[in-house]
Amino acid sequence: MIKDGMTIKDKMTLQMGKNYCDSLKLSGKIVLELFDENGNLKDRREDTNTVTTLALNMVADQFDDTPSIALPGWMELGTGTGQLVDDSILDAYIAGSRTAIDSATTTGAAVAYICTFGAGTGTGPITEAGLFNVVTQNTTDLILYDDFAVINKGAADSLVITWTLTFAV
Repeated sequence: MIKDGMTIKDKMTLQMGKNYCDSLKLSGKIVLELFDENGNLKDRREDTNTVTTLALNMVADQFDDTPSIALPGWMELGTGTGQLVDDSILDAYIAGSRTAIDSATTTGAAVAYICTFGAGTGTGPITEAGLFNVVTQNTTDLILYDDFAVINKGAADSLVITWTLTFAV
C-alpha cells in the first residue's frame, strides 16, 4: 500500500499562481499638448480613455501564430463625442486628419503611441481623437478613443497626442 504524503500545504502550493492573469485589464491614458507656431505650449490635457472591443480582439489576436489584425499606426481627430466600446470609427472625423504615428514604444507592460498633427492638419475645434490600425480616414478599426472639452487648433498650431495602453492584472 502506498501512502499519499501530500499535505494541505502542498495542495495550497499547487494552486498558487493559477488564474493569475484571468483578470488581465487594458487601460488607456491620453495626453494632448497644443503648441503654437513657435513651439510654446498653449494647452495640455490628460485623461483616461475608452479601450474598445476591437482593442481587446487585437491583443488576443497577437498571440496567434499568424495574427490577422494589424497593430495601431494612425490617429485621427474629430468634432463629435460619445463613442463607446463597440464603436469602430469617430463620431464626426475631421477630413484629412488621419496621421501616421511618430513612434510606438513599449516599456514593461505599457505601449506609448505618439502622433504629431502639424500645422494645417486637423485645424479647428477638436473634441475627440482615436487610435486606429488602418490608414484610410473614417474607417475601422478604432482601438482607443477619447472625447474632451474643445481644443481650438489654429492653422499654425501643432497638436501632439501621447496615448499609453497599459496591461495590468
